[in-house]
Amino acid sequence: MADKFKKVKNQIDFIELEHEILKFWEENQIFNKLVSKNEGNEPWSFMDGPITANNPMGVHHAWGRSLKDIFQRFHAMKGHDLRYQNGFDCQGLWVEVEVEKELGFKSKKDIEDFGIEKFVNMCKDRVTKFSKIQTEQSKRLGYWMDWDNSYYTMSDENNYTIWGFLKKLFDEGKIYRGTDVVPWSGRSGTSYSQMEIIEGRKLVAHRSVFVKFPLVDRENEYLLVWTTTPWTLTSNIAAAVNVNLNYIKLQASDGSIYYFAEENLKFARLDKQFKDKKQWIKGIPKLKTIEQIFNERGGYKVLEKIKGSELVGLKYQGPFDQLEVQNIPGGYPFTNEKLEKEGITAVDCHKVIDGGKDNVGNDIVVAGEGTGIVHMATGCGAIDNKIGKKNNLVEIAPLNDEAKYLEGFGFLTGKTATSESTRDEIIQYLKENNFLLYQEDYPHVYPHCWRSGDELVYRSVDEWYINMDWRDNIKKVVGDINWIPEWGHDREMEWLENMGDWMISKKRFWGLALPIWVFEDKSFYVIGSKEELEELAVEGFEEFKNHSPHRPWIDKVKIRHPKTGLIGTRIPDVGNPWLDAGIVPYSTLKYNTDKEYWKKWFPPDFVVECFPGQFRNWFYSLLAMSTMLEQKAPFKTLLGHALVKDETGRDMHKSWGNAIWFEDAAEKMGVDVMRWLYASQNPEHNLLFGYGIADEVRKKIITLWNTYYFFVTYANLDDFDPNKVNVDESDYTILDKWISSKMNEFINDSRNYYEKFEVYKLMQESSIVLDHLSNWYIRRNRRRFWKSENDNDKNAAYLTLYNALITYTKIMAPIIPFITEEIYGNLSKESESIHLTSFPEYDKSNTNESIIKEIDDIINIVNLSRSARNKANIKVRQPLSTLNIYAKDDISKTINRNQKQIKEELNIKKINIVDNVSSILSYKIKPNFALLSQKYSSDMKLIIHSLNQLNHSDLIKQIESNKKIEISINSENIEIHEEELIIEEIPNNGLCVNGNRDFKIGLDVEITEDLKMEGIIRDLIRQVQNLRKKSNLNVSDRIEFAFLGNQKIHDSIEKFKDYLMNETLIELISEDVEKLDFKEDFTIDNIKVSISISKIK
Repeated sequence: MADKFKKVKNQIDFIELEHEILKFWEENQIFNKLVSKNEGNEPWSFMDGPITANNPMGVHHAWGRSLKDIFQRFHAMKGHDLRYQNGFDCQGLWVEVEVEKELGFKSKKDIEDFGIEKFVNMCKDRVTKFSKIQTEQSKRLGYWMDWDNSYYTMSDENNYTIWGFLKKLFDEGKIYRGTDVVPWSGRSGTSYSQMEIIEGRKLVAHRSVFVKFPLVDRENEYLLVWTTTPWTLTSNIAAAVNVNLNYIKLQASDGSIYYFAEENLKFARLDKQFKDKKQWIKGIPKLKTIEQIFNERGGYKVLEKIKGSELVGLKYQGPFDQLEVQNIPGGYPFTNEKLEKEGITAVDCHKVIDGGKDNVGNDIVVAGEGTGIVHMATGCGAIDNKIGKKNNLVEIAPLNDEAKYLEGFGFLTGKTATSESTRDEIIQYLKENNFLLYQEDYPHVYPHCWRSGDELVYRSVDEWYINMDWRDNIKKVVGDINWIPEWGHDREMEWLENMGDWMISKKRFWGLALPIWVFEDKSFYVIGSKEELEELAVEGFEEFKNHSPHRPWIDKVKIRHPKTGLIGTRIPDVGNPWLDAGIVPYSTLKYNTDKEYWKKWFPPDFVVECFPGQFRNWFYSLLAMSTMLEQKAPFKTLLGHALVKDETGRDMHKSWGNAIWFEDAAEKMGVDVMRWLYASQNPEHNLLFGYGIADEVRKKIITLWNTYYFFVTYANLDDFDPNKVNVDESDYTILDKWISSKMNEFINDSRNYYEKFEVYKLMQESSIVLDHLSNWYIRRNRRRFWKSENDNDKNAAYLTLYNALITYTKIMAPIIPFITEEIYGNLSKESESIHLTSFPEYDKSNTNESIIKEIDDIINIVNLSRSARNKANIKVRQPLSTLNIYAKDDISKTINRNQKQIKEELNIKKINIVDNVSSILSYKIKPNFALLSQKYSSDMKLIIHSLNQLNHSDLIKQIESNKKIEISINSENIEIHEEELIIEEIPNNGLCVNGNRDFKIGLDVEITEDLKMEGIIRDLIRQVQNLRKKSNLNVSDRIEFAFLGNQKIHDSIEKFKDYLMNETLIELISEDVEKLDFKEDFTIDNIKVSISISKIK
């Protein structure tokens, strides 16, 4: 008779299995069948945050994509209709940088010389290439999406939907062009928005300088200023102080006089960072105090103390006053016409000013790092620029778009501001011209280009902005979202509270072509659609119309202003790439073309994204764009996850050799292992990822496989068919009812965890349930499966295990889709695929809570007792005489009903239930000095004396009831909490103890001679069983057995002969070990033993 179930290998190649399942899904169109099955049902809308299609996937991408797939699969099992649309992020500097590397380009000019059209087409080709690679990698992950319907942020639909958004802002007067000092990449030739610069902050060491600004009409007197960016000194305009701070007038040993903040004289700069070696760079020495600097130059004396307000108005000489640009009226290269007319130059502005406060009321100039006098370069810093405008100062913006000095900067013209050689020249100049007091290497975090890696500068440029004076509307929407973790809400609100206007322009090539046309009267107009562009176009539209709305094709279109009739050209700028991703709940849901479809799927029920940085990037852009378009939240629930680190907690970097690419991980550890690992991690915390960790996860999946293997092997031996057996309720044992109840509760818990997006909690329970199934239910029922007769008792065990496996695999199918597909496909013919089945239904009537408590209590007692064995260093195979149990509640009936399995599990002969814990142990309670002395330092002796006088068992009862005790000190009652006490358990003689709040157990660890001999037999049984496995014998094969050992081995076998033969299916015993087929040598308690076995035919 053919086996009911396909035979299962004991050892499985999970990776080979995964490839077989992928082939099965594709050949049988399982995904398409799932889509058809649920089509038209209640929708569940998931919005995919687009993955950057610029390189192959890393294991960090796979975390988010696994979570997305897990929740989509769960909701599909609930019968929901889903869209399954994957997204690819296509536009932006990240793609341009990679194409530049391919071409060997070093600057924007290289691109312009090469040709914008060719360059943009190469960007498109790169995105197309890697979107295909990521598609195949995602399929390997088991990520089910409609891969023929992915959205691309470079699509016409996406770009034109953004045009509509910008048009609405324009109509409401929210788009403007502004000149501001912004972060700028000389390498990439573009500015960075407020939301972007945080991504590229790096710890670096800059050469910082203490510089002397000579005071006018005060011989040999100086303002002492400090800066980490010496390149900005060329453009110094003023010096700012805090009017409320105390400053000192210090005389150095050479007679020169310096002004700086009093607190800064002895301030230990970056002292904590140096001691902790955090935010510190190896090799950088400890920073000197200003006092040390002067002491090394012969000492100093403080002549007087003055307020910062007394310094305001003092004029000084700047270190680069001889430069042409310092003497141009009105500033350079942007001219303040009013100041130009008045003939005011940068040199004229060289005076001490009040630094004032920022927009939230904090002092801009503070004591501490530096000197308390800040050099202001209004064209080189955003804060400096605001202060300059407030004080009507000129502006010098020294750098071109490659971060090189402009004409008019003398020996520095044409040199890169941030290069080491330029820095060296500037410092040498300061030294030669007596402006330099001291230089040092100073470690700090400084913004870099988050894609090209070059150090950013601050540069005054024209950019395009969205006026965000409607941020309060966005804040109202934030509260409509379920943020996971909850603190995401506060983080987003904090960003909205402090953010500035949204800079949306980039002076680059590959990206959203901002639909802004400018005219000779300095007006501008925003186009909202391709149709409007065609209507207003006067030139270039025919050449453009069959192209995507990108540079250079869109640049050729000129329009007529609908009101003034002037002819305008498009600005060359492209858009901030977060516009591309922020619009997707509208562009991908056909907001402009099919409103009914959009209403069906908007707002998405769920989005997932890595949250570091996204509060100010994707989440922000989604919120802002949706608020402006519809005054609605762009999604209902957000699940944010942290970062993937290596096994030691370090960031993964190719240069460090610890980066793991997705394909390597998939083909070495297996995708189910990866998904189990991802699902098990609390997404709020960083995930440690590596092959060692994966090995531990694989053991759990192997446990599931072994459980499945056990069932199939024995079910086939007994020709068990779950559809043909008739089992009465009375045939089920307490263990059957227990595991069935546990599985039923697992259905309920897992459904709740899935629906609350707490899959990591589900994984915690799944491991416990799997352990209960394999390590308790099967082990405790082995003899029911092994016995020869196929009675109702055996069938009840088979059916219970079968149903448990079906339930468990269905629950886990969204998480580990490959192995569950294989197991289910062999066990059940209910459906073609487990992924076409429904999620199991919970029925409270199928749970027997009293049985769950009973068996859980037994397992609790067994686990405590095993821990006691480990503490005593006694292996489980060694029998012991007595287990003493004390319980808070009466468990005598439970113990009596389950005595047999407790004794077998623990290998003990007798169980005693004791009425008082004193039969097992006594307590000694002492104060926790570290905690209590903080509250009662003067009364500690009285507390110790009082504790010693009291009955400690009574005190334990107080602690168990109230988590605290109450004692009298000096006629006053005081409370001492549990954590303020040290509770020591002292075992009674001969016992090893363990316990928790429910139970205390005392294990008698004295081993008699008979117990010793029985332990030898149990060791021998294990060795025989291992030899059977090595010899590839079937579990039902009967054997002949031979042994060779000393007298103790002989005596032990003689005494426990029947037990040995029954446990190992031995039919014959001899002492001729050489004549049998399979042999093994080993030691038991330092006794040499040889055994051999042969199958009896």
